[in-house]
Amino acid sequence: MATPLSHTPPSPLKSVAVVGFGTMGTGIAEVLAQAGRTVVGIDISEAQAARSLAALQSSTARAVERGRLTEQERTELLSRITTSTELSAAAEADLVIEVAPESYEIKQQIFRELDGIVRPETILATGTNALSVTRLAADSARPERVLGMHFFNPAPKMKLVEIVSSVLTAPAAVTAVTDLALDLGKEPVSVGDRPGFVADGLLFGYLNQAAAMYEAKYASREDIDAAMRLGCGLPMGPLALLDLIGIDTARTVLEAMYAASHDRLHAPAPILKQLSEAGLTGRKAGRGFYTYEAPGSGKVVRDALTPLEGGTLTEGRPVRSVGVAGSGTMASGIAEVFAKGGYEVVLAARSTEKAEAAKARIGKSLQRSVDKGRMTAEAAAGTLARIRPTGSYDDFADVDLAVEAVAEDLEIKRQLFATLDKVCKPGAVLATTTSSLPVVACARATSRPQDVIGMHFFNPAPAMKLVEVVRTVLTADDVHATVHEVCGKIRKHAVDCGDRAGFIVNALLFPYLNNAIKMVQEHYASLDDIDAAMKLGGGYPMGPFELLDVVGLDVSLAIEKVLHREFRDPGLAPAPLLEHLVAAGCLGRKTGRGFREYAKR
Repeated sequence: MATPLSHTPPSPLKSVAVVGFGTMGTGIAEVLAQAGRTVVGIDISEAQAARSLAALQSSTARAVERGRLTEQERTELLSRITTSTELSAAAEADLVIEVAPESYEIKQQIFRELDGIVRPETILATGTNALSVTRLAADSARPERVLGMHFFNPAPKMKLVEIVSSVLTAPAAVTAVTDLALDLGKEPVSVGDRPGFVADGLLFGYLNQAAAMYEAKYASREDIDAAMRLGCGLPMGPLALLDLIGIDTARTVLEAMYAASHDRLHAPAPILKQLSEAGLTGRKAGRGFYTYEAPGSGKVVRDALTPLEGGTLTEGRPVRSVGVAGSGTMASGIAEVFAKGGYEVVLAARSTEKAEAAKARIGKSLQRSVDKGRMTAEAAAGTLARIRPTGSYDDFADVDLAVEAVAEDLEIKRQLFATLDKVCKPGAVLATTTSSLPVVACARATSRPQDVIGMHFFNPAPAMKLVEVVRTVLTADDVHATVHEVCGKIRKHAVDCGDRAGFIVNALLFPYLNNAIKMVQEHYASLDDIDAAMKLGGGYPMGPFELLDVVGLDVSLAIEKVLHREFRDPGLAPAPLLEHLVAAGCLGRKTGRGFREYAKR
């Protein structure tokens, strides 16, 4: 009888079999061999095994060219990798990592066969990102030795490895693979067994929402992707990422997530099924949400949905001067952006003192740009000279574009728009920078709703490239064209969306943040592990809890309430933990405590 795993020292895991030698398996084999492990890559297709060896030859040759490997290290790395078409080649392995297609039937068959091949102490790891590790373990003769080891693609570059335990997994097995992941130079995150684990559990809900947004014709694929790249600093837009992952793969993951959660946010958007069944599975097929130069290519080519160069056929209204209403961070940032773009700016606040203080803040911001060599002292002085502070909205009488950037309160904004309606000349464009309130409600406070539009800048306005341009059902075509022309002049990237809660960015970002809070609330994973998973596995510049504390938990709660009220989806209801923290006055960095504690300044 085999010694129980809990009483044996962890295996050094020197010899590893990788079952399923496709793109993922090849990447894992390269990482293992580079760390000195002996690897056998097993695939039922000899042709696939040969392709994988050729891919390894190429990737390691590139590593030598870039100075990441010496020629001798490359030779030694390649000598540690062999291939086979027989599972029996795993007989002497200390660890088997299975990365076969996402199918219970295929994976269970592999595990059943391995039971009769490997040594009693061999650890069996599945690379699944969608299926239940517990279900796979329960079907094995040695469930205590089965766990999940979820690498991210491309495995040589991505630092995250999710180590997934089932209720049956022995702690020593978890320790052994965690130690291995650290030895590979990876950052292991320990998670429980539920579909999607941490990174994909958060990522695929967001991707699904983006697909549904596109399917509803709310915004173009280009605008959705640009909004998330420029508004959130993500390395790829969601639809381009779905094409890279594989639309069929995403659908499989979401089906598994929905089966476990019954959360409508995880129910695959119908367009994912339509594209999958049509064979339009993304880059690998040459076509998905976008069209590619060839199957497997990452180069997007024009198709029938690609927007025409030169944009709108409607001509905009002339804009020489801009009024900015407000004196906070957002208003001063927007005034700075317009002044840098060459516009004469009237900066109006509730008092001359507040307006002067906002101009002084802009002066400091410009000085920082000069100190960092981003602009000359002359350019900074010229920019500041174009800004005229005032304590009266009457000074907006001659502006061509008035931009409201006051408190995020509908009644305050409606009162301001009623004032702008009285003081601004006929034909002036009136814009609101709201991030969550209905633009049409501001428009209806005026006698000229056709002149009202949303211009949602992102904070800090001078640095962030994105502006969401929000048309209401009443906005005139030339007003829309005017704002696009102005965005081009101030070097911002404009994306179009309709007048509904959250527009593009917040409608996709905040449900993701809310789901992260639910994971912590349910004790599924820690704040640190979730933040690490999204930065390392998703390429996010900040983890969800870092971001929530920066944005402000009160602001986040307000936006989530607006989204829930608008879409009436139970899955969008704010997590109770967020409501409790806000009620306790823990609002994030600004109060010194949110999800984490911060040193007092």
